Amino acid sequence: MGALIEIKGMCKIYNPGENEVRALDNVNVTVDEGEFVAIIGQSGSGKSTLMNMLGCLDVPTSGSYMLHGRNVAELSDDELSDIRNKEIGFIFQGFNLIPNLTARENVELPLIYRGVAGSKREELSKIALEKVGLAHRMEHKPAEMSGGQQQRVAIARAIAQAPPVILADEPTGNLDSHSTVEIMGILEELHKEGRTVILITHDNEIAARAKRVIKIKDGQIETDTIQNISQPTPEASGDKTQEGM
Repeated sequence: MGALIEIKGMCKIYNPGENEVRALDNVNVTVDEGEFVAIIGQSGSGKSTLMNMLGCLDVPTSGSYMLHGRNVAELSDDELSDIRNKEIGFIFQGFNLIPNLTARENVELPLIYRGVAGSKREELSKIALEKVGLAHRMEHKPAEMSGGQQQRVAIARAIAQAPPVILADEPTGNLDSHSTVEIMGILEELHKEGRTVILITHDNEIAARAKRVIKIKDGQIETDTIQNISQPTPEASGDKTQEGM
């Protein structure tokens, strides 16, 4: 498969001048279509800033970002909005569900903004919720579900229109160990279906579930490693990540 993402010399500088902060400092990354990549780093490492760049939520101070062969810097606001709506499925740590809407209605909401017809929206939302194992909870509201179930609703919302890229920012950060295993299993299945999965995390054990791990520190890529593991258990993956890094 060809290159999906090509980042060259990317910098993101806050407060330019004497007290400037280089959140990203000359980052170079290529991600091919169909990869499962974990970007790992501690708080303040620059991983969240990089995620914002990858998701077209922010623009770099300098450097280039090519997405599907297009220079993101040359795209209009409407074109960037289309990319965020149709090409990238976002999964966040905080779920971001609407409290007074059911699971099905939460999944349908972004489809409304994309102009999907009512009957098609309902069909897509049901299929997505079934895929994450929530067929029996479609009419429940967030307060009636566990944290793991809420995150599965958030994943269903992200994948309802089958975007080619899944961008997950600390998707298990608020979950217990059992729910974490379930969510990672869903992401692995999405990868097997051909989606490109980019996972942002600070957790070595979570990162070890990916096929490739990019470690970022002080705004720079420290290591970029292909992992020779097929489907590790959570316990074993933590050990192997420590050894690999």
